[in-house]
Amino acid sequence: ALSEEEKTTLRAGLITNFNEPVNQIATQISVLIAKVARVDCPRQWPELIPTLLESVKVQDDLRQHRALLTFYHVTKTLASKRLAADRKLFYDLASGIYSFACSLWNHHTDTFLQQVCTGNEAAATNSLERTLLSLKVLRKLTVHGFVEPHWSVEVMGFLHAVFERLKQFLECSRSIRAENVCRDRLEKTIILFTKVLLDFLDQHPFSFTPLIQRSLEFAVSYVFTEAGEGIVFERFIVQCMNLIKMIVKNYAYKPSKNIEDSSPETLEAHKIKTAFFTYPTLMEICRRLVTHYFLLTKEELTMWEEDPEGFTVEETGGDSWKYSLRPCTEVLFIDIFHEYNQALTPVLLEMVRGLQGSTNVEDTSAILIKDAVYNAVGLAAYELFDSVDFDQWFKNQLLAELQVSHNRYKPIRRRVIWLIGQWISVKFKSDLRPMLYEAIRNLLQDQDLVVSIKKSCYIYDFEFRTDQFLPYLESMFTLLFQLLQEVTQCDTKMHVLHVLSCVIERVNMQIQPYVGCLVQYLPLLWKQSEEHNMLRCAILTTLIHLVQGLGTDSKNLYPFLLPVIQLSTDVSQPPHVYLLEDGLELWLVTLENSPCLTPELLRIFQNMSALLELSSENLKNCFKIINAYIFLSSSEFLQMYAADLCRSFCELLEDITTEGQVQVLKVVENVLKVNPVLGPQMFQPLLPSIFKGILDGERYPVVMSTYLGIVGRVLLQNASFFSLLLSQMACELGQELDQILSNMIEMWVDRMDNITQPERRKLSALALLSLLPSLNNVIQDKFCGIINISVEGLHDVMTEDPETGTYKDCMLMSHFEEPIATEDEEPPTEQDKRKKMLALKDPVHTVSLQQFVYEKLKAQQEILGEQGFQALMETVDTEIVAQLQEFLQGF
Repeated sequence: ALSEEEKTTLRAGLITNFNEPVNQIATQISVLIAKVARVDCPRQWPELIPTLLESVKVQDDLRQHRALLTFYHVTKTLASKRLAADRKLFYDLASGIYSFACSLWNHHTDTFLQQVCTGNEAAATNSLERTLLSLKVLRKLTVHGFVEPHWSVEVMGFLHAVFERLKQFLECSRSIRAENVCRDRLEKTIILFTKVLLDFLDQHPFSFTPLIQRSLEFAVSYVFTEAGEGIVFERFIVQCMNLIKMIVKNYAYKPSKNIEDSSPETLEAHKIKTAFFTYPTLMEICRRLVTHYFLLTKEELTMWEEDPEGFTVEETGGDSWKYSLRPCTEVLFIDIFHEYNQALTPVLLEMVRGLQGSTNVEDTSAILIKDAVYNAVGLAAYELFDSVDFDQWFKNQLLAELQVSHNRYKPIRRRVIWLIGQWISVKFKSDLRPMLYEAIRNLLQDQDLVVSIKKSCYIYDFEFRTDQFLPYLESMFTLLFQLLQEVTQCDTKMHVLHVLSCVIERVNMQIQPYVGCLVQYLPLLWKQSEEHNMLRCAILTTLIHLVQGLGTDSKNLYPFLLPVIQLSTDVSQPPHVYLLEDGLELWLVTLENSPCLTPELLRIFQNMSALLELSSENLKNCFKIINAYIFLSSSEFLQMYAADLCRSFCELLEDITTEGQVQVLKVVENVLKVNPVLGPQMFQPLLPSIFKGILDGERYPVVMSTYLGIVGRVLLQNASFFSLLLSQMACELGQELDQILSNMIEMWVDRMDNITQPERRKLSALALLSLLPSLNNVIQDKFCGIINISVEGLHDVMTEDPETGTYKDCMLMSHFEEPIATEDEEPPTEQDKRKKMLALKDPVHTVSLQQFVYEKLKAQQEILGEQGFQALMETVDTEIVAQLQEFLQGF
């Protein structure tokens, strides 16, 4: 670090003079001073602010400007500090210099206005620059320098003065030519005035209350009356609309449903708003928004003709609604209509009634008005739910308008299909959909109407019935595919792909006859989109739905599909940042629908170890993929990757959440299910810690349940390996083998309630029963606990046959039944079938617990003799014995 002496010298040097002639360098010096001030001012640098205040008073133009520039950057930086102590320092600074800042601003503003009147443009430009900088300082001081600014006469005086100054500057703009350098600066200053009001409203809504009336009068007069004609410009209109919107929507100004719960400040603000927004005012605002600001301009129509795609992207994307006029007007309309819908609904409905029937194609202005009104009805769809019979309107009016093919009627066709897109989730009868599909099919043949495609995707989202759509599937899919090929902009391709994905997802397997063309085109599109990762994400989503729709036939896509998965899930490749999530999902559905394991599919798994190291939110999908490989071909897969997986799992279990531990353990459990002979050997390094977890009484029930499931499978299906594991644990823990077995059974019985899944509960009963028959003293000591668990298991799985009055095991599966999916369900994947086949080999589903209990007790009786067995049975509670006898009736 620099020594204090060096720091003092540097600070002094930075403010010895303000005469840097080059603007960019002067700005950098100002920013540097501000950054030092953020750390050192005011404690280590008390002289900074006084020096700046003195320097902005000098007569030398250059020094005065540079000092003012530095003053602004220092104020801006200090205002951005948020710790309580720092804010207190800034409050003190603001109250100390606010009066000076106001007088400085007033001085430069008056000078500028006088110079404009005398026609001295060069001098006016210089003064305007100083006006702008001093206003920037005041903005920071006003917004961030006071806890309750409404108590400061100076602050409120300045804010009221803003309106007067705004009027003066707007009038000034009449006399300054558009191409003049000063004009650009003037508009920036006007916008800065509005930013002062907007920021103050945002940070201090209750302090803003005395300004509500004046703000609304000012903004509405300039934007919605003739007062603004000839002087307002687009960015200023946007700012005025934002001001109205923020007042209308401000939660601080909305009383509670129970008026008594509202603060006096809220009630006061609400009263001012209510007094201002009278019916005539609201009606005028609504009419002007629709018939003036919603109208498509000549520039927009020309752009649409010349570049329909560019027009679409510009209209729906571009800047935020805060900065762009069209989106801003629409947001203001929505907010005002929502707030005052009772007053405005009749106004809008009257406008609609005046537009019945088709419009003369020669009357351009009438067409644009209709487009604007339909836009308003679409934006207000949720508010108009009870007031518009949309189904009748669709049949009697809108459908006919979609069929007018004249080129000049194009704006109406585009707007009508957009309007339907807005209403379809609000109010639209399912029976009308075939008529709508017909209309969309016709529109899709008009490439200039590509904008309508974006909203037509809604048609597939609500109350979709496959049987209604199937007659249109082939033609619709073909037209969408043609559109995908013809459009050039990345954004449009993404939207068309999204609609195609929706169609594929909804019709599922029935898409198979029509996807050949798309399958051939996607590799080319993937190659072309190398620089467009978001488009590649859309392609991945389409592929996910394609694989689900094609089922086992998706194997034909592997030459393209597998390299895509490989790239998307390779963390050493930069695109994985964008593609990983969708890539993993595609990998998973590919495995789930794969008929067999190919060498290429097996090779992709090399990406997995790096993914497991990431330990990201995608870990759950990684485990699903591992499980899918196990179900697909356990022997081949485990032979190649078991050692790596086991190593990764050992590392993961040391530093992972409880949920993550369960996911790891479920993979191990699935391995033991699929391969009970080799599985325990392959994952042997993991088993001692699992066994020890049981002995230590793992405190998380879900983890304990999974531990018991794993050890239960080893005990039931690989008794010789269980003996080896028991010996290993005795050696590691330095205890007798029988003592460890006793502790394990005791903990198992004690924690049986941790196991909630019926399959695992039956497995526990089967596993512990498999220890019988036995002459081992430990097992005989724990006989009572084993019988208790067995009877609990019987209660879980036995159901009474009402006809015969006998019990049977409801978990038994004797043969494979092809699952039948209803229309609302996804058809079974290949993985679903594999799981079903696996269940047919699982003791849980093939061994009758009732039979198993009987056989084990019979065998135990045979080795102990009748007397010895009776003595053993007397250790069991008589109620449990009675229940056991009831279950074993007939044996």
